[in-house]
Amino acid sequence: MTEHVRRELTGGIMTLTIARPDKKNALNEAMYAALSDGLELAERDPAVRVVLFQGEGDSFTAGNDLAVFRTASNGQDGPDEAFRFIGNLGRATKPLVAAVQGNAVGIGTTMLLHCDLVFLAADAKLMAPFVNLALVPEAASTWLLPARIGHVRAYAMFALGEPLDAASALTCGLANAVVPRAELHAKARSAAEALAKRPAGSLSHTKSLMRETERIASQISRERALFGERLQSAEAHEAFAAFAERRPPDFSKLSG
Repeated sequence: MTEHVRRELTGGIMTLTIARPDKKNALNEAMYAALSDGLELAERDPAVRVVLFQGEGDSFTAGNDLAVFRTASNGQDGPDEAFRFIGNLGRATKPLVAAVQGNAVGIGTTMLLHCDLVFLAADAKLMAPFVNLALVPEAASTWLLPARIGHVRAYAMFALGEPLDAASALTCGLANAVVPRAELHAKARSAAEALAKRPAGSLSHTKSLMRETERIASQISRERALFGERLQSAEAHEAFAAFAERRPPDFSKLSG
């Protein structure tokens, strides 16, 4: 476990709170591990009927801590725990609920595609700027997001880094409701409580029928292989160097 992810089980609801507000809830490998441990425990423990994700502070999550990517791009340990978490999202059989405020970047957006109920604060912004970092999207989002919101809008999010505000996300079918920030956690908790009272077996079968788990696993595997290649690319090295040096990246002399 890590101090930056809190896990609580009450009333059949496992709440996983991302709690690194000073870093906008950016996720490091220890935090991914804690989130994965929670999901794996939820699958094993019949006392867990619903998993609720939420973030502390003014952001849901700034996505992956770029220090992890920089380390991986230098040939050191890769983001293995991140992909463990992604795999667990794809395999989850119990209901997943998310309460999202502020920025939801990278995995903060793609994980929502695996959640069964999503509630957004009015200030929420969904962002998936993978190409900005010379990477590719993950969490089967290259299939799931276009299927949900259409190719051109998904491509703009991936390739141009265009954010999707809360109202647009609701219209696109990425969220159940947009609520005032002060009401967000209570709204998501209420929905989780309602699910916890439903027959667990029926919920599990319904979720299974609604998801193509083999296709999701296959897409995650394809994305992971390309993601690993991209982390070692000259373009990625330039992207991370530019970020560290607080300058715009220059990809003009790089071929890919």
